[in-house]
Amino acid sequence: MRPQPRRALRIALAAALVAAPLTVAATSAAQAAPSTAAVQLQGVGLDDPHKKDIAMQLVSSAENSSLDWKAQYKYIEDIKDGRGYTAGIIGFCSGTGDMLDLVQHYTDLKPGNVLAKYLPALKKVNGTESHSGLGSAFEKDWATAAQDTVFQKAQNDERDRVYFNPAVNQAKADGLRALGQFAYYDAIVMHGPGTSSDSFGGIRAAAMKKAKTPAQGGDEVTYLKAFLDARKVVMKKEEAHSDTSRVDTEQLVFLNAKNFDLNPPLKWKVYGDSYAINS
Repeated sequence: MRPQPRRALRIALAAALVAAPLTVAATSAAQAAPSTAAVQLQGVGLDDPHKKDIAMQLVSSAENSSLDWKAQYKYIEDIKDGRGYTAGIIGFCSGTGDMLDLVQHYTDLKPGNVLAKYLPALKKVNGTESHSGLGSAFEKDWATAAQDTVFQKAQNDERDRVYFNPAVNQAKADGLRALGQFAYYDAIVMHGPGTSSDSFGGIRAAAMKKAKTPAQGGDEVTYLKAFLDARKVVMKKEEAHSDTSRVDTEQLVFLNAKNFDLNPPLKWKVYGDSYAINS
């Protein structure tokens, strides 16, 4: 049976909710900051607008079985993973705090918006899988809000603040080009920021025990293979992540082709489905 695509921003959950919980440290400026001085890189980074759009399509192929990531602003569903509602372009969850942060940011940008009235309920359900105070009315209002460009901006802002920018900045500091920057981003989306063994920081630490980063004088292929291997070990610990095709038939395909700059055409598979970005 094909696994359900994961929409998986993971910030800490109560242990009772998940059999093998991810212990993720709270995002902070210190965690987001690269641990080594930035190095001079060749090629275009993932923060280039076109490369960033490619990254979003790649993630969406795994998270949504679609390359149309911009259609996901309105997405909202309980995927029965113990995290309550999962929603939006990167999987903001009512049970993990990031949905609360998103709606608060939206309200800061646009007071009195259609979701602002749910802030008290989102605070109460944080850390649980409960829908108390949310339910069908919240789902309907989320879809309404998704048509608002201010809410779309809020989703983009929170994606960048918590996931994209920290991942890309760290990858650049480690001397990795666009492919490595994407490998970091995809990992932080699924496993969350932090320093625990099951988080992005833990995966990076495990990889660095096996190979040096390019910034440390190591080989880029060798290090990225070590990083992807370390990530697969973590993925296999949780049933919902145990299909590692987003590594095996996506990222490793690009790495084996030595497409460090993620230049199209790109062809890959996720969960058995084929995708292509031609330009």
